[in-house]
Amino acid sequence: MLLAIDCGNTNIVFTLFQGDDACGEWRIETKPGRTSDEYLAWFSHLLSLTSYQLIHIDGCIIASVVPAVTDQLQRFAKTGLGQEALIIGDAGVELGISIDIDMPAQAGADRLVNAFAATKITDGPAIILDFGTATTFDLVRQGGIYAGGVIAPGIRLSAKALADAAARLPHIEIEPFGADMPIIGRDTNAAMRSGIFWGYTAMIEGIIRRIEQAEGQSHAIIATGGLASYFAPHMSQITDVVPSLTMQGLRAIYDLNMSTK
Repeated sequence: MLLAIDCGNTNIVFTLFQGDDACGEWRIETKPGRTSDEYLAWFSHLLSLTSYQLIHIDGCIIASVVPAVTDQLQRFAKTGLGQEALIIGDAGVELGISIDIDMPAQAGADRLVNAFAATKITDGPAIILDFGTATTFDLVRQGGIYAGGVIAPGIRLSAKALADAAARLPHIEIEPFGADMPIIGRDTNAAMRSGIFWGYTAMIEGIIRRIEQAEGQSHAIIATGGLASYFAPHMSQITDVVPSLTMQGLRAIYDLNMSTK
C-alpha cells in the first residue's frame, strides 16, 4: 500500500492507496512544531480504527510546501513506516513533466504534482485552478510542459483579511452560493457576500481569459481544492472538477519512479 502525503500551508492530507484506489484519507492542521513521533501517534490511532495496519504500507511519497514540516514527515515515514519516502523536488525524483520557468526551484511541489496529474486528464494544454490557501492558476502546455502561472490571495484569506481590517465588517462564511444571489447587496452582509463570491468569480474568469489570450488558444480548465465545487457551477470555462488531483498526481509520480527502478 502507498501512503501519499500532501503538506499545504493550512492542512496536511494523508491518503492511503490500495493500488489505484484511495481507501482512506485523513487531514491534520499544519503546525511546523509538530514532531515525527506526534505524526506517528496520530496516524497510528486513526489507522487502528480501520482494517489496515502500518506494516501494510510499503511505500510513501510526500509533497510539501512547508520546509519546516518536510523533515519531520520524512522522519515519520522512515521511523514509523520503515520507508524512505520519495520527496517531490529532491534530486532523482522524476516528475514526468518539463519545467519551463525562470527559477524552477521556486515552483511549489503541489503545483508540479498537479501539472503532472493534468497530463493524465487531457493530452492538450491545460490551466489548473486550485482553490487553496492561495488561489493559483498553473499553465501546462502541450507535451506536459509546466510554464508557470498566477498566484492570488485565497478566498478564505481575503474574506478574513477584509473583516479583520475593518471594525464594522462581519466575518463571512464561505459556503455554496446560487446563481440567483444578487450582485447588489442591500445590507453590509449581502454586499460583502457579493464582493467575495461574484468578485472571485469575475477575477478567475478574467485571469483564465487573459492566459488564453496570451497563449492564443483555449485550454482544458481543471479545478481542484476545497472550494472548487462551490465556484465551478458558475464558471462555464471549467471543464473538470477533480478534488483529489494532487493525490492522483502523487500516486502517478510514485508509479513512474518505481517503474524506472
